[in-house]
Order: sequence, then C-alpha cells, then structure tokens
Amino acid sequence: EMINDIWGLRKDKDMANVIAKHNAYVCIMHNQDGTEYDKDIMESIKEFLLESVDIAIEAGIDKNKIVLDPGIGFGKTYEQNLEVLKRLGELKTLGYPILLGTSRKSVIGNTLNLPPQERVEGTIATTVLGIRDGVDIVRVHDVEKNLRAAKMADAIYRG
Repeated sequence: EMINDIWGLRKDKDMANVIAKHNAYVCIMHNQDGTEYDKDIMESIKEFLLESVDIAIEAGIDKNKIVLDPGIGFGKTYEQNLEVLKRLGELKTLGYPILLGTSRKSVIGNTLNLPPQERVEGTIATTVLGIRDGVDIVRVHDVEKNLRAAKMADAIYRG
C-alpha cells in the first residue's frame, strides 16, 4: 500500500509514524497555503520535499519506500504549474522516484479551455514529457491511453 500525503507529512503530525508502523510506501507531495514563494519555485519545492523526507526517515519510514510529487495544482498559479512541468527534470537530483499527477488538472483545462472529461490529450502530453524528464510514476484517470503513451515514451527515452 501507499499513502499519498498531500501535505508532505506536515499537517498531521502522526502521519509519518502511522506509515512507518505499517511499513507502507509514502508519496510525499509538495503543497502550501497560497502561491507566494520566497525564492525560485523549484528550489522551494526541492527544499520542502527534502525536509519532508527527513520527517519520514526520522519516523522510521524506509527510504526505499519514499516517492516525491511536485504537487501540480496545489499551492501554485497556472504559470507556476507550467514552470514546474517545464523543469521536472530538476527533481531527479533529489534521488527519489518522482510521481506526476496532472490528470485532468486545471493547468490542462486552462491551457486547452476544456472541461475535465475532455483533457485526455493534455494529460497524455504531460505523461510523455514527464517520462522524458525522469518521472517514474504517473497518476491518471484514463489509464489505457496514458499507458500506451507511457510505453512509447519509455521505449524512446529509456530504451
């Protein structure tokens, strides 16, 4: 099992201990109240994620059971979401698998001016570009279409 903590183990102080106790995987997502950043957005996200990794490890979560998520759609403006998507590859320096959850998100809807159920192609584009930039896991609604695109992208970019 995997726990997806959208607050990076920071809102519920017992979350990391519960995950460790059950020896579960954890997806640590970047999130914040508001959209203001004191420094470069990717530096802020990396710093947040590494601090959350420290919380996880201190609680006893196996470092091999940690996955990181930049939090597309959480605590970011439309432009900031595009910037994070453009710079996803920078997260690979953290040394953990990266999960990308863009499926049907508003950044796609705002770009294509489409309702959620019509954002398949936009999601597929982010899946493929994410794989190119080192993403290891994608969370999607339209599994079959994204799986086909992911397999093709993996063949091209990862061999």
